[in-house]
Amino acid sequence: MFRFIVNDKETTSTLITEILNIMSKKQFDIADRATDSLSITKILNSNPLLSRREMLGITGVAGITALSGIPTNVFAKTTANKPRIAVLASYWGATRSHADWIVTKLLDGYWWKGEYMPSRVEVVAIYLDQYETSVLGQKVAKSKGIPVFKTVGEAVTLGGEELAVDGVVIVAEHGDYPKDLKGRWLLPRWRIYQQVVKVFEQSKRAVPVFNDKHLSYDWDEAKWMFDKSRELNFPLNGGSSIPVYYRKPEKELDIDTPLKHSIVVGGASDEGGIFHCIDVLQAFVERRKGGETGVKSVQSIRGKETWEWVERNSWASKLLEAVAEDFDLNPGHFQENNRANVCIVEYNDGTKGAVISGKGVGWTFAGEIEGQNEPTIVSMLGWAGPFDQYHASNAQPHWITEMMVTKKEPFNAERLLLSTGITNHYVESNWENGRYSAVGRRIETPYMNMTYRTTRGPQFNTGERPPARPYIRGFDQ
Repeated sequence: MFRFIVNDKETTSTLITEILNIMSKKQFDIADRATDSLSITKILNSNPLLSRREMLGITGVAGITALSGIPTNVFAKTTANKPRIAVLASYWGATRSHADWIVTKLLDGYWWKGEYMPSRVEVVAIYLDQYETSVLGQKVAKSKGIPVFKTVGEAVTLGGEELAVDGVVIVAEHGDYPKDLKGRWLLPRWRIYQQVVKVFEQSKRAVPVFNDKHLSYDWDEAKWMFDKSRELNFPLNGGSSIPVYYRKPEKELDIDTPLKHSIVVGGASDEGGIFHCIDVLQAFVERRKGGETGVKSVQSIRGKETWEWVERNSWASKLLEAVAEDFDLNPGHFQENNRANVCIVEYNDGTKGAVISGKGVGWTFAGEIEGQNEPTIVSMLGWAGPFDQYHASNAQPHWITEMMVTKKEPFNAERLLLSTGITNHYVESNWENGRYSAVGRRIETPYMNMTYRTTRGPQFNTGERPPARPYIRGFDQ
């Protein structure tokens, strides 16, 4: 427990304000934290009214305000206009967990377009579904002075009766949750979301919601989640961090590109992996001529039969060969994998797409465009290590923040629903009446007829990549 040793509140207020000015002047950039800490230390050493060790242990305005007893308006200029965010995580017990990758950037800032960007939101509440094993999350919350609530409802109401935050971030990825026979990871995304919606309905108002990765492992739950966002009129965002990651070349398809066929090659070994690839596919194909028309069917083929399907469909084999050539790989490189799989997507306008598992190319999109002799190939490469402060998840927290600040969806939530539905039906395709088949059935999806025209510009990160820097937390991990 930190405390101030004070006899004169006016003097103490002045000292703390001086310290906060240092923090806000440079936004207390992690890269400059050593310099800033020296400046703060000089202030503390010259003013015995403050306990140096204890003061340095406090992180953030919330902790200083709560523990000093000084009125909050003393610090108004440091927190004004920041949306107040509730973070609802399934598990936060490892540096490699999605909660750590995403939430630390909402707390400490992120790397965007070649430079550090300070956080523009204020995390004011945390809920940890698997609290006992989320030790890292507990430590971060304590160091930042953020309360951890026992229920979702308490987190979004701040322990009150009505909605008390300006935005909700759900990171229900990772944790000790079971998988079913089909390989679906039964993560509590819908369960957490449903409790948030309950508070929205009781409070008769709603705020933006971000949901990490796909909406749910179950199509009916996912559709309910999307429909509620439209019924209650709140912005909804989520999905993979890969579509907004660095690209080579730094290219986005023009809106109304006459795209005929597309593939994405990447790690697609399970439900979670293939979702990343499917979301990349959707981020490109939604820009085709006429806009998104919805999905007509989904099919999954696994094992050696994958390559038989590729050979039968010349558009897919040509695009795959183009990817191999672009990476200077030997002909037949991908076909050496006998445990491969393909997700085949047919759209209502006749456009076709496929996700093909493959290593060594990061996540790579290849598209056949009418009027062009060669395919357009765009790769997302160079994933940063999981123990780096900036890791790979930087553009995604940027767009989470944008939604919280502007109260507008960065991209159409229909895309998130389609990516979710394709993933759901890919998993279902190999099962019928409780029996598995490597060559999955073709599932007709007339209920996935979402139509829209995207107007978004490029959203991927650009510029100098972030430095490889270890996490600096102020406590032992």
